[in-house]
Amino acid sequence: YGNFIDDLRVYVRGGTGGMGYPRLGGEGGRGGDVWFIAREKTTLKNIRDRYPQKRFVAGAGANSSVRALKGEKGKDCEVHVPLGISVLCDDGKQIGELNAAGERFLAARGGHGGSLATNFVPCKGQRRIVRLDLKLIADVGLVGFPNAGKSSLLSKISHAKPEIASYAFTTIQPELGKIMYADYKQVVADLPGLIEGAHANKGMGHKFLKHVERTKQLLLVVDISGFQLSIKTQFRTAFETVLLLTKELELYKEELLTKPALLAINKMDLPCAKDNLNEFMKQLKNPQDFFHLLQEEMIPANTLEFKDIIPISTYSGEGIEELKACIRKSIDEEAEQENEEYRKKKLLLLQTSGEEQMNR
Repeated sequence: YGNFIDDLRVYVRGGTGGMGYPRLGGEGGRGGDVWFIAREKTTLKNIRDRYPQKRFVAGAGANSSVRALKGEKGKDCEVHVPLGISVLCDDGKQIGELNAAGERFLAARGGHGGSLATNFVPCKGQRRIVRLDLKLIADVGLVGFPNAGKSSLLSKISHAKPEIASYAFTTIQPELGKIMYADYKQVVADLPGLIEGAHANKGMGHKFLKHVERTKQLLLVVDISGFQLSIKTQFRTAFETVLLLTKELELYKEELLTKPALLAINKMDLPCAKDNLNEFMKQLKNPQDFFHLLQEEMIPANTLEFKDIIPISTYSGEGIEELKACIRKSIDEEAEQENEEYRKKKLLLLQTSGEEQMNR
């Protein structure tokens, strides 16, 4: 992974409460809390570098005294984390999520101060080990097997400069690139190459598949000439590649197939690409007619419905502008749909509250 970190294990402890004052019935201050706060331009690497011990402890509450019978609360410990963080217990159970800037999560609560109820003895703060799990938030996620040309495509449509080479696993960490339009930007995530069995965590399966979860849309990138990982593995046609990618997403998390999807057919500059494309389009039109040619374990329960299918060449530049326009159109349509659903919910709430007031 090099410098990229998408998983960090940290220790958090709330502050101990302050001592009570038995003679005058004074209460000690409550211990401080540990908070995770989502902030832009923050990374897990920043946290690790700044706090190498990975320990976050809040301040203790002040003791009760003759001058101040009610002790002051201990100082809170605030930790800035990136957007798209899931907070998990050490057993893997998710206990919180931070997706928007300014969102807060209480990681460890401070202990109560000493009082009559506790015989004036303070309580210790909550302590536990939690895992911060980062999932990139992007508008479009590029999904494909190694060497399909995802990194080349990302460099063509955006300002990202991912590593590009002819060997299979070039991308070993997620790359983010911004597509620049005349009026505003959109973000694209380049997801590293999946292999057959990625859902079962083969290769870097789960480390990469989890980033697909937060993308709003999928962009599948396939090589029109087919794909073969190595001489020991079976050759897959472009059609089989689409089915295998669909199967991997389905086996990892079925909801991923409900996301809007586009298909980019790459390497159209190669000889025989036009003939292969004609055959491929026939297969995509009626996929069920060709299932008998495949092994049963390759066939997904549900096939992806593509909003647009765009033949491209990252080498010659063919179809790149059309693809950018399709991405923009698809994102705008989804945003409009979300706005419409939001307006309907608001209207329904207003109508419901209006009826309640009339009934009164």
